[in-house]
Amino acid sequence: MENILEVKDLNISFDTYAGKVQAIRGVNFNLKPGETLAIVGESGSGKSVTSRSIMRLLANNANIEKGEILFKGEDIVKKSEKEMRSIRGSEIAMIFQDPMTSLNPTQKIGKQIAEPILKHQNVSKKEAYERAEELLGLVGIPNPKKRMDQFPHQFSGGQRQRIVIAIALGCNPDILIADEPTTALDVTIQAQILELMKELQKKIKTSIIFITHDLGVVANVADRVAVMYAGKIVEVGSVDEVFYNPQHPYTWGLLSSMPTLETEGELYAIPGTPPDLLNPPKGDAFAPRSEYAMKIDTMEEPPFFKVSDTHYAATWLLHPDAPEVTPPAGIVERQKGYRARVLDVQPSEGLKEMSSQDAEDHLRQTDSELSPDEIATRKDKEGETVYHGSIL
Repeated sequence: MENILEVKDLNISFDTYAGKVQAIRGVNFNLKPGETLAIVGESGSGKSVTSRSIMRLLANNANIEKGEILFKGEDIVKKSEKEMRSIRGSEIAMIFQDPMTSLNPTQKIGKQIAEPILKHQNVSKKEAYERAEELLGLVGIPNPKKRMDQFPHQFSGGQRQRIVIAIALGCNPDILIADEPTTALDVTIQAQILELMKELQKKIKTSIIFITHDLGVVANVADRVAVMYAGKIVEVGSVDEVFYNPQHPYTWGLLSSMPTLETEGELYAIPGTPPDLLNPPKGDAFAPRSEYAMKIDTMEEPPFFKVSDTHYAATWLLHPDAPEVTPPAGIVERQKGYRARVLDVQPSEGLKEMSSQDAEDHLRQTDSELSPDEIATRKDKEGETVYHGSIL
């Protein structure tokens, strides 16, 4: 299927009094029609800058040093501000982080929803307001006709976020960028907003880029996941591949710090802090914080290694000459379950009761017992790259 969006070798810097901050360093990804791509990572990893660059809503001190952002085959980077105004809100729309500040407190809700419709579509004011009322109902606001005449302060936080979504959907955009749309909401409202977005995507067939630091949110909404760190994408794959067969130590850390129903004791915390991008580190930017770092990580930036046709990770641990390492216990368990699903076999009760190390040893032994045909089938399903000390 042809991509509706392709980002190629995107590099963005910011001019500051201290020097140039290399915020985005060679980002590449694509988006297919009707697909939801989640971009995850810590604060400061470059998620929001990447998403805003697609809308060309960067600060005045930002510079797109190089790269392309191809929307329907046309490079957005080369478009004039006038051309971008016709695209923003019409073909590409955005849901911003904080609904409390996204709405104009002095204007009625109906006018704010109707505004982009009047701007981008050839309709009368009456038709625009009818469409606004329809959208309010679509996003689950009760009694939309009455509430069109109310102001933002008369709505709860969850309702305001629904209104922001209604504004973004006003012109049926081809791409909807959701920049941490549930951050300011409590868990119950968060779940409602995520369910609403999934339902709306099915109805209007839009593509979604979902920006978040919450991996629990990703599992519920995304088709594919791109993990960002220090202005670069370090791993990309389907939700199952990234969640249950992660390959980059940074992804291991993110997943290990996320509580599950089986979590006991203290959660894992990634040591250290992200690097200063005024002077980006040489080699793998995550190396200073990784217990799995090798000498080459401090010298050479790792390329993307292929795990499967849809799964890639930029870590030297995937190199054929890399030493054997054992991922954290929770990651081994995830990979064990993933392998069981890929091979269409269920772990025995005895395997479920094993320790992580015993399970790893058992899985290696199981590999040695596979027939050549079974091994070929596994490689065909999981990719040609063999990862030492883990199951792909």
